[in-house]
Order: sequence, then C-alpha cells, then structure tokens
Amino acid sequence: MNYNLNLKKEAKAIERVSASTTFKRLMALIGNERRNLYIAMIFILVNSGLNLIGPYLIGHAVDNFIVTKEYEGVIKYSIILLVIFCMAVVSGYTQTQLMGRVAQRTLFNLRNKVFAKLQELPIDFFNQNKAGDLISRINNDTEKINTFFAQSLVQFISSIFTMIGAGIFLFTINPKLAAAALAPALVLLIFTQAISPWVKNRNAGNMKSTGMLSSEIQESLSNFKVIVAFNRRDYFRKRFEEVNNENYNTAIKAGVANNLFLPVYSFSSSVGQMAVLAYGIYLITIGEFSIGLLISFLAYIAQFYNPLRQIASLWSNFQVALAGWDRISQILAMESNLEQKKSDAKQNSSALLSFQNVSFSYIPETEILTNISFDLESGKTYAFVGPTGGGKTTTASLMARLYDPTAGQILLDGEDIRTIDADTRTSKIGFILQEPFLFSGTIRDNILYGNSEYQIISNDELLKVLTDAGLNKLVERFSGGLDAIISTSSDGISLGQKQLIAFIRAVLRKPKLLILDEATANIDTVTEQLLDEILKKLPASTTKIIIAHRLNTIENADEIYFINSGAVTKAGSLNDAVNLLLHGKRES
Repeated sequence: MNYNLNLKKEAKAIERVSASTTFKRLMALIGNERRNLYIAMIFILVNSGLNLIGPYLIGHAVDNFIVTKEYEGVIKYSIILLVIFCMAVVSGYTQTQLMGRVAQRTLFNLRNKVFAKLQELPIDFFNQNKAGDLISRINNDTEKINTFFAQSLVQFISSIFTMIGAGIFLFTINPKLAAAALAPALVLLIFTQAISPWVKNRNAGNMKSTGMLSSEIQESLSNFKVIVAFNRRDYFRKRFEEVNNENYNTAIKAGVANNLFLPVYSFSSSVGQMAVLAYGIYLITIGEFSIGLLISFLAYIAQFYNPLRQIASLWSNFQVALAGWDRISQILAMESNLEQKKSDAKQNSSALLSFQNVSFSYIPETEILTNISFDLESGKTYAFVGPTGGGKTTTASLMARLYDPTAGQILLDGEDIRTIDADTRTSKIGFILQEPFLFSGTIRDNILYGNSEYQIISNDELLKVLTDAGLNKLVERFSGGLDAIISTSSDGISLGQKQLIAFIRAVLRKPKLLILDEATANIDTVTEQLLDEILKKLPASTTKIIIAHRLNTIENADEIYFINSGAVTKAGSLNDAVNLLLHGKRES
C-alpha cells in the first residue's frame, strides 16, 4: 500500500473536493452539538420572524391610523411593536449564547481530534512536515473554524431566514414591484458563484504562508543558541524577513479578495432601493399603491439587502473557514503506514530478534539497508559499529519499529513485529535515543513516562525500587531528587544529565531488549562505569544492543556487527571491528 505522509502532496487531492462537500464535512464536526444547534436555529427563526413583523405593522399603522389621525391606534401599535422588539432582543441574545457554546465545544473537540490523529502518525510524518506548520494548523486554522461557528454561522442563518421572509412579504405586497427590486440579487448570485473559489484559494495561500511563518519562528527559537554562537542573527533575520514578506503579500491578496464582496453587494442594494422608490412613487400616483405600503416595502427591501451585505462579509469568513478546514482535513485524512497486521503463525526460533532479508530506504531512490539478515539471542550483548551515516541508528529504529522495512521481515519472539500491538512491543523494547528528550515537570514525571507499573506509588516506594535496581545514585546527582523541576527548555541540566534520566526511564521498565544508541556519548568515564554496573543488574535474559563510536564501550560485547554501505556483517573480535571501522571510514 502507498502512504503519502507529506501534507503538501496531500493538499492537491483535498483541493479537488467541492465547496458543498467541504461544508457538509465542516457541519459534521458539530457531532453531539446538533441538538443545541437546532434549538439555536429555532431562536434564529423566531428572531427573524419578529423583526419581519415590524415593517408590516408600521405600514399598516401609517395607512390606517397616522393618515386618519387616529392616535389611539398609533399608541396601541407602538406598544405591540415595543413588545415584539423586546422579544427579538431576548431571542437574539439566546441564539448568540447557544451558538457560542456550540462553537467552543466544537473547537475543543476538533483540536482533540487533530492532536489525537497526530499521535497516531509515525515518525516519518514528522520528518516530512515542519512542526511550526502543524502548530499553525492546530491553533490558527481551528480558530478560524471556531470564529465561523461562533459568529458567522449565526449571522449567516439569520440573514438567510430574514431574506426569505422579506422576499415573501415583498411578493405578497406587490409582485411586480418585488420582481424589479430583487432583480439585482440574481446578478449577485452569479457573481458570488464565480468568485468564491478564487477567494478560497487566496485564503488558503495566506494560511499556508502563516504556517511557514510559524515554522520559521519555531526553528529560529529552537536553535537560538547556535545562532548566537555563530553570530548569525543576520542570516535568520533575513530568512524571517523573507517568510514575513511572503505572509504579508498573501495577507494583502486575501484581504483584497475578502473585501471584494461588500462594495458589490452594497451597490446592488442601492440599485434595488432606487428601483423600488421610482416604481413605487409611480404606482402611488396612479392609485395602485399607498404611502404606508411603500414605507413597508422600503423597509423590507432594506431587510432583504442588508442581510445580503452581511453575507458579503460572512461569505469571506466562510471561505476562510473552508480553507482552514481543508488544511485540517489533510491531517485527519492521513493514515499511519505502520499498520498492525493480522497475527501469523509464530515461528520456532531461539532468537529474541531476527532480521530476515530486510531492506530499508527513507526515500525510494536511496537505499540505506540492503537485504540484511541476523539473529540476536536472549541475554547476550551486541555491539553495532560503523562510520557515521552507515545505518546504525536506522537499524536500531527498525528494531523498535519506528519505521517498517521496505522489504523483508523483522521477528520479535518469533512473531512478525508488525503483528504485535504497540503496548506489548514497547513493554518488551527499551530505547535510549541518541538525543534524549525530556518533558516539562519533575524528574519523577520523566523517569515514569510510559511506565504504568509505578505511576501510583509514593516517592519513598519509588526510591526503594530505584535503589534495588542500582539507579538511586543517578537520581542523587540532581538537586531536589525526584522532585527536581525540569523546565521546557531543560537549560538547567546538561545533555549528559538528560541521558542519565533517559537511561533510568528505559532500565526501570526492565525490557527484554534494551537498545542504547550512543547512550554514553555525553557521559564521563566514572558515570559510564556506574551505568555498566547497573546494566549488569538487569535480568540475565535481557538482550542489550550497544551502538557506539567509543570502542571501550563495546569491548565486553558478546558479538560485534559492522554496519556500512547498506550491509550488516559480523566483525569478529574487537581488533577486527577496529580494522573494519578504519577501512569503512576510508571507503566512505
């Protein structure tokens, strides 16, 4: 199966979806809020109906009471109108409150849905897409949809109801005059249909550039130490200026597109009112119309075209929401290429982990590993050495199923690793990454991350567990012990200390397979000896894989494998590994 995990490529497929289909999908986001939406629509309908009654009553009062100077009727109708307008205020406030709640809950659920989808996607997805753009989709694009539901949708539905009601009243009063008044609306309909795709594309371009701007900011801030160290603020300032200018230009284009509707709709409204006034006065002069009806008619024309002017503004917001939804739906449409396959018959094998004719490439044109096979037995220590870029970390990533091979099969305990569920697999495999990552919180939070066994025990009980495992001396190196705070940037601790925490996190799980990818690269010799003692306390059945450049860390390995140029071969003794390593470096 072909999986496309690049959002730029996925966008091309999404662009072919029609606006009506996109709108249906957008409305599907409401989910359990449909009941509240329907109640809000009832209040919108009531509010529109109350506002539409007013002009008719005013026209009736003019013809029957003001012209005849029957002031008692004028007072009576004034009280009725006051009651109607008060009811309209209450219904308007209620509909706004209901839709505001619907919008906020929809936004909450949508962001959860997008974030949950991101958690389902493999490492490969994050390699192909920038973090800043993903943040922009979760924050900025979802907020555009929230604005549409909270504000635009209420006004949009209210405007539609008001226009329909006003049109009915207009044709009821005088069909010929109504036809003349509403003729410009047909032109607007054609204009809107023609220009909407262009407006949507302009807004999509602006959102894309906003995502690129977020990516540039995120990259610059994440690497600010490097920028300062090399005194290259000018370089990143120039890059930021470029993406900022691009964002500015796309924002101007989107603004021009969004503001194009309003003047056209306003002009059509003026034309319609002029037609009513001219034709209405003519009908009055020939005795076919009354002043009161003309006043009512002008009011209904205003109630027809004013919502149209509102729709002109709302329509651009709708296009913005559609563009935002397109970008979000690109994420929701993604499927992980690390699918769990149906379990096959377990193979009889003494090996804990087995590579069988495995090949792998990040991109189709460049193969990193080619048809490699080897077995790793339980309880043994294996060292993987090779030149930089030879494929050591890639091999370790395949063992932990961060990626799937493009060909061949990897077996864990005799089972295809693709058939083992994530919880079972991660409980069996411990992985200390080359670049350890810590979360904001305490030392305790970080060492118990992903470890449900010890989540509810107290610090004293946890310290006893750590002491039994020989890990307590590592924790004592941090001021504050288990309650020591780690900030978001982790500036208070060194890279070596980060690796110690990652080491404790992995060892505490007592995995069947422990992968140490340059785990001691930033640790002093004394601490390295302490870690070696801790590793010896692991169960005898634990298989250890050591990926290292420092040869003293692999001298006690049971077997050494040399990885280079897509091949994995047994190196034999430590001296043989040194010769292969030197020879491999000269070749590369």
